[in-house]
Amino acid sequence: MALNLDLREIRNSDADIDLVAPLFDGYRQFYRQAPDLALARQFLSDRLEGGESVVFVALESDKPLGFVQLYPSFSSVSACRIWILNDLFVVPGSRGRGVGRALMERARRHASETGARQLVLETAADNPAQKLYESLGYVCQNGTHKFYTLNV
Repeated sequence: MALNLDLREIRNSDADIDLVAPLFDGYRQFYRQAPDLALARQFLSDRLEGGESVVFVALESDKPLGFVQLYPSFSSVSACRIWILNDLFVVPGSRGRGVGRALMERARRHASETGARQLVLETAADNPAQKLYESLGYVCQNGTHKFYTLNV
């Protein structure tokens, strides 16, 4: 069956947030967070209202199948704009159909359109989507960088 996707940029409207919030909640659950649709909805709304992220949703016959969320940033070393591809999620029943690939390509196009020179992402070591990232030309930086966090 041919994939007929509508890739739409989400705005900070109730209808758009309602499309993506359940997907975002599913994404958080994939990373072992407790279900919390209200939190997911508020987080998305806050990011979009503040111009702090860009979200694209993949729809098939108006049914949301997945989303990608990008955060703007800069690389001081490269002295350029970058986008952090922080979130990619495809509903389990639609995985392997090209939805993730279409969202990743849309993210790449957005980065190019906004003058960015890089898309960067981080993922769990056991995330099977790594094969997709590598097939799209992403290069794993294992061994060249260390990643640290500090909870404040």
